[in-house]
Amino acid sequence: MTESVEAQDGSYAAARLRLLTEEALSGPPRRAALSALTDRWLTSLVTAAAEATGVSGYALLAVGGYGRGELSPRSDLDLVLLHDSGKTEKNVAALADRVWYPVWDLGVALDHSVRTPAEARKAAADDLKVQLGLLDARHIAGDPALTSNLRSTVLADWRNQAAKRLPALREMCQERAERQGELSYLLEPDLKEARGGLRDATALRAVAASWLADAPREGLDEARTRLLDARDALHLVTGRATDRLALQEQDQVAASLGLLDADTLLRQVYEAARRISYASDVTWREVGRVLRSRESRPRRRGLLGRGRAPESAPERVPLAEGVVELEGEAVLALPAKPDRDPVLPLRAAAAAAQAGLPLSIHAVRRLAAEARPLPVPWPAEAREQLVTLLGAGESTVPVWEALEAEGLITKLIPDWERVRCRPQRNAVHRFTVDRHLVETAVRAAGLTRRVGRPDLLLTAALLHDIGKGWPGDHSEAGAVIAHDVAVRIGFGSADVDTLTLLVRHHLLLIDTATRRDLDDPETVRAVAETVRDTSTLELLAALTEADALATGPAAWSTWRASLLADLVARVAGALHTGALPDSGDSEPTAEEERLAIEAARTGGPVLALHAETAPGGAAGADGSDGSDGSGSPGSSEGAGPTGAGGRTGNAAEADAGDEGRGALGVELLLAVPDRPGLIAEAAGVLALHRLTVRAADLRSFDPIGEGRVALLSWRVSAEYGALPEASRLRTDLARAFDGNLDIESRLAEREAAYPRRRGIIPPPPRVTVAPGATSQTATVLEVRAHDAPGLLHRIGLALTEAAVTIRSARISTLGANAVDAFYVLDKDGNPLSPARAEEVARQVEAALR
Repeated sequence: MTESVEAQDGSYAAARLRLLTEEALSGPPRRAALSALTDRWLTSLVTAAAEATGVSGYALLAVGGYGRGELSPRSDLDLVLLHDSGKTEKNVAALADRVWYPVWDLGVALDHSVRTPAEARKAAADDLKVQLGLLDARHIAGDPALTSNLRSTVLADWRNQAAKRLPALREMCQERAERQGELSYLLEPDLKEARGGLRDATALRAVAASWLADAPREGLDEARTRLLDARDALHLVTGRATDRLALQEQDQVAASLGLLDADTLLRQVYEAARRISYASDVTWREVGRVLRSRESRPRRRGLLGRGRAPESAPERVPLAEGVVELEGEAVLALPAKPDRDPVLPLRAAAAAAQAGLPLSIHAVRRLAAEARPLPVPWPAEAREQLVTLLGAGESTVPVWEALEAEGLITKLIPDWERVRCRPQRNAVHRFTVDRHLVETAVRAAGLTRRVGRPDLLLTAALLHDIGKGWPGDHSEAGAVIAHDVAVRIGFGSADVDTLTLLVRHHLLLIDTATRRDLDDPETVRAVAETVRDTSTLELLAALTEADALATGPAAWSTWRASLLADLVARVAGALHTGALPDSGDSEPTAEEERLAIEAARTGGPVLALHAETAPGGAAGADGSDGSDGSGSPGSSEGAGPTGAGGRTGNAAEADAGDEGRGALGVELLLAVPDRPGLIAEAAGVLALHRLTVRAADLRSFDPIGEGRVALLSWRVSAEYGALPEASRLRTDLARAFDGNLDIESRLAEREAAYPRRRGIIPPPPRVTVAPGATSQTATVLEVRAHDAPGLLHRIGLALTEAAVTIRSARISTLGANAVDAFYVLDKDGNPLSPARAEEVARQVEAALR
């Protein structure tokens, strides 16, 4: 087919274009055809160039991916022009130019070198990447003997230097993984550079070429092919030599590959990456074992005198029934009989995890092939071994991955298949659904001392998002699945009910703590009625924390932790006493009372700043906890900390940009005589000072019997640069509250002077009357919108224009999404009627649109 195309079009460029647009040809056949087409073109170029320059004794080699015949549509051409040492540099340079320039003229990327065999060998010895490329060298044109001799020499050097080169290659792979991340979890993965990508697959080929160890071959070629196919489609869709599978290209790439949608594409890519990652883990363990064995032999010879040291059998250390440790791995004992012991897979996994050992691939494969299915419901030992495995912490992960690689997890828990490798299109989540569930169990393992039933906590952690593989609300779907799984693995009816409740309501505490008014007795009453008893409450609290920690840094912070602890304490009190707290505001702290009294006396705003710190970090540059901004108008107030952090999520004070810093932003306490429009004005001033609101809380009380004072607690950070001085911030707040600062005009002027680059088109905002959340004292409006500068200011303006009073508010941000709750009253201080509440919600939503 390719030859006829060349004859018809008469040029490489036309033939290449025809080949890449041929729908009937794709995958490995197209890559091979493109490599062959390019070979013929380069052969004609170099042959003509050799005749013109009179050079003989040369060879043109393809190396790297081109050498392997894996030429993608936009791949570089990696070429080496080899020549014998008798040729003059001038003639060889002329020959090279006649080959390289036509390649460049076509706009094809070229990575080239011109070397003698001795120079090529030295370059390989000096540079590991050069040596890896030459391992895949393939002859294109010229003297085949030159190519053959160089290949033999490089391969012999590689094998002779394996003890030195392989550790260096492993270190290179690890460094690349740290930079690029794990391909099987990234929403926009680099198909080549990320861990589990094509670079790692190439490294496994190099290890195999060393004859020191070999990778598990089952499924490895298919995984490489899947990643190469995805890269081919990505090149054709974008028209660029890119390896990053960006979000905006995923639907087109999926369609190009004949897949249902982008999620199906990512799932296939993740599966391939996991196969390569697992093969890499097994291979590098084997390399380490072989190298350690080689190092120990000379020592044994020295101890025993000259001559061959007798080989002693490796020590086998028992770990559990049918499981032993052998050379740093958990393996099956010699008498073990998987076909007669259905609990053995879980027992071996639990023993390996508890010992901090990997589970041998040979053991896992034997268990997968021979082990009998567990009876349903599971025997008590099987359930106990599962809990033991989950309770091993970080050691659980590699063992679980080994079981999953051989299909054992879905045999044990069939519902796992729907969440396996399932992407989560939420930037807050750092893992796929299944890996998040395992990570939640890992995090829960560190919290088991807080609960009376750690088995229920660990099982709930493993199952809490199991419903994400099904349509509808994942908590509701997950509760049904969790009930069935709990019955399957042998829990009693009471425990099944508890696990079902934990999965169904695993978001209850964090949603309530961050979006509801905790001073409202109805808030505490609703939670208490749901959790029923303190035992379940402590389980749900631990599950909530483990879930947030497993999600990522944007989902957990000291602020969120304090809100959760406050809610749990209130609910626990209600459950212990059987009574709910009295209606009314909570008692202010000493500092809050001091600020409120000063605001009531002066009639102006009073503020205080406190530096927020990361866990273990210093509060401020000088070790202080921030600056006190209380005092009368015009008083000198110390500047806050100068470190600025970006938006990280719902009250999250730690992100990648904050790594290594102590201060992550500030807590701003603001006391001011209460009046309508207060939150809009305060938020507008913060927006003018380019302060990003991470979280906020609003409530009011009467400190001296002369009128209510609003107390606003903000968690803010600078959008960029330094935080503003407290004195400037207070001055602008005073001007805004006095009506002397035109916030709208100032914001409009700044936007006109410094327009923001348009990003994605977010979903439209949504404002609702929270179902079941309207208390006896206020109506709860929930606002969900794409976060943007001035958003809270606009919400406050809309509520003011709607002639409602904000009694309290809970402001939170998760990634780029704002989720805010406002407790509002009518002009008479009563909750809104249902019709009026819906009218206000529509009015606010229209203002935000």
